[in-house]
Amino acid sequence: MTDNDLALALRLADLAGAAIRPLFRGQWSEERKADRSFVTEADRAAEAAMRRLIEAEFPRDGIIGEEYGTRNEGAGRQWVLDPIDGTTSFIAGRPIFGTLIALLQDGWPVLGIIDQPISGERWVGRIGQPTLFNGKPAATKPLKDLADAVLATTSPHLFANDEQADAFMSVAKQVAERKIIYGGDCYNYGLVASGHVDVVIEAGLKLYDYAALVPVVEGAGGMMADWQGNPLDAGSDGTVIALGDPARLEDVLEAMG
Repeated sequence: MTDNDLALALRLADLAGAAIRPLFRGQWSEERKADRSFVTEADRAAEAAMRRLIEAEFPRDGIIGEEYGTRNEGAGRQWVLDPIDGTTSFIAGRPIFGTLIALLQDGWPVLGIIDQPISGERWVGRIGQPTLFNGKPAATKPLKDLADAVLATTSPHLFANDEQADAFMSVAKQVAERKIIYGGDCYNYGLVASGHVDVVIEAGLKLYDYAALVPVVEGAGGMMADWQGNPLDAGSDGTVIALGDPARLEDVLEAMG
């Protein structure tokens, strides 16, 4: 990964934001996809803009996007795009969604951006470099006891079955009730990187949902893993734990059973 890759990723985030902002709390079309999730005109416009730039600048690179699928499958370098992670929040006029941009090298996330185009908040993570929040270093915070954690998940309804929901609730029972956050999608992971949220637990995520989060959280001193404690890559199963303090991983895994 080079400085040119970072420069391109920043341009991609700018393009996506320029496509999204005029439609936020405005008039746009929406529909349901085959998986029953929502997609809007803004999702498609943002991804299309990003794909055009990648194809012009790095035509041999692969692209994996939520809305327009895969290009150059099997390429060693792959750009992974989620134009609006948190489409429901966008629809509801809540500025806690984000654009996710990742670069994978041989299946491993080496660059990630979480961009909130309405509030102007941007987290940038690069392998081997500290995560930056709006140009300044971001840092997670230590957590001595799981009981003191701020715990987040987008929605308990998104867990695939009772077993997954029970695993999350087992952790939730160990933290103070008023420190559990629902909603937020990728924004929660930015808050982990900035030291405001301690733990995020989710399941059913696709590659474009989590790839960009890994360099952001880990570059700030945190940790990303699946529900078995393994690092996340292109082959992960979609279960995700984000920790501000990696020392709490065993506590979370034990609580989940």
